[in-house]
Amino acid sequence: MFVDQAIMEVEAGKGGDGIVAYRRELKIERGGPFGGSGGKGGSVIFKGNEGLSTLLDLRYNRILKAKEGEKGKNKGQTGANAEDTIILVPVGTTIFDDSTGSLIGDITKHNQQVIVAKGGRGGRGNMAFASGTLKCPDFCEKGEPGEKKKIRCELRILADCGLVGFPSVGKSTLISAVSSAKPKIADYHFTTLVPNLGMVRLNDGRDFVMADLPGIIEGAHQGAGLGLQFLRHIERCRVIVHIIDMAAVDGRNPIEDYYIIQKELEEYKMNLSKRPMILVANKMDYPQAQQNLERFKKEVTEDIICISAYTKENLDTLLYKIADVLDKTESFSLFEDEEKDIVEYQFVPKKKFFEITLEKDGVYNVTGEGIQRLFEMTDFNSDTGRMRFARQLRSYGVDDELRRLGVKNGDSVRIFDFEFEFID
Repeated sequence: MFVDQAIMEVEAGKGGDGIVAYRRELKIERGGPFGGSGGKGGSVIFKGNEGLSTLLDLRYNRILKAKEGEKGKNKGQTGANAEDTIILVPVGTTIFDDSTGSLIGDITKHNQQVIVAKGGRGGRGNMAFASGTLKCPDFCEKGEPGEKKKIRCELRILADCGLVGFPSVGKSTLISAVSSAKPKIADYHFTTLVPNLGMVRLNDGRDFVMADLPGIIEGAHQGAGLGLQFLRHIERCRVIVHIIDMAAVDGRNPIEDYYIIQKELEEYKMNLSKRPMILVANKMDYPQAQQNLERFKKEVTEDIICISAYTKENLDTLLYKIADVLDKTESFSLFEDEEKDIVEYQFVPKKKFFEITLEKDGVYNVTGEGIQRLFEMTDFNSDTGRMRFARQLRSYGVDDELRRLGVKNGDSVRIFDFEFEFID
C-alpha cells in the first residue's frame, strides 16, 4: 500500500536522574559527595533507506518514544546513555513540525539521518555541585525531559524526470516500454493510483530515473481528482515530460489539454512551469493524430517530439533528449525560500522564559518552557533542592515580576503542580 503522508507524535527519552551519595571507605575521612550524574536520554532519529517506498509503517505508529537514560551511580559513576531510536523512512521523506509548520529535515540520501527529537541530558549528581563554599551538597538534579513534538512526514519520490498529463494519455505505457517498471495499464481513467518509478538505461552509458505520476486534471492544484496528493511528487523532478494524447482518443482537444496542464503547473507552488519541459505527442500510430498535430503546431510554437508508446516508435529520440536536458540541469531547491540568491535574516522573537497570569481563583500562575524545564529537573524531596529552585526563580526575575503585578505576602502562587504562599 502506497502511503506518502503520516502524522505522529515523537518523544525523546528523558535524561537519567543524578543521585545523592557519599564516599564511605575505610581510612578515608570526610569522603564527601560521591553521587554520579545520569546518562543522556535517547533521541528519535529518522534514517533514509532506499529500500523503502512508502510511509505505511509510520501511518500505524502514531507515537514514537525513545528510552530514558540510566540513573547516576555511586562512586561518581555516570549512568549509561540510552540508545537512540532509529526509524527507517524512504529516501525523499520531508519532516515538518506539525504545530508550527517549520521544516525539521529533508532526507535525500541513503543512510542520511535527521534528529527529529533530541534526548534530554542527564541530571547532575551531588558530586557535581561540590564547591569551595558548598563542601557536601545533599541534593541532586533530575534528568532533563526529552523533546516532544507532533510531526508531519511527506514523501516526495526521487526521480530525474516526471511524466505528467491527463489520465489515459499513455504515461504508464511509456514507462513500461522504456524500463522494467510494470504499472497497471487499462482502458479507463485513473488506472495509475500511485507513482511508478523506472530506471532508464541508454546505450551510451547514461541512465536516469523516470516517474510515472498519476493523471492531473483541471483544478488539480486545488485538490481536484488526485490533485495535491501527487502533484507533490513532481517537486523533486529536474525535468518534466508533458505527454499529450494527440489522437484525442477520448474526444478531448489536445490544445486545450496542453493549456490546462500548463496552468495547473503554474498555479502549483515550486515554480514548476519554469523547469525544463519536454513536450511529447503520443499515440501517433492513430490515423487522426497527424491532422491534430498540424493544428496543434499552429497554436503552440514549442518543439514537440512525436512518439507512439504502444508501438515504441521514436522512443530513442525522446530518451536521448531527456538525457541531454538532464545533463544541463541542476537539482532544484525543494523549498522556495532557499531559491533566493540573497539570504534574508529575519528577527525571530525568542520565547518568553516564563509568563505570569492571575487566575479566576486568585492564584498567580507561573508558566513557560524555561520554568518548566527547571521545575522538572528539581529534586523537591530535598530542602536544599527547593531552596536552590527558589534562588533560580529569583535570578530569572520571577520574584520581581510578581511584585510588579501586585502580589502581596500570603498570596498564592502556582508553578505547575507546586503551590506556595509568597513571602517577600
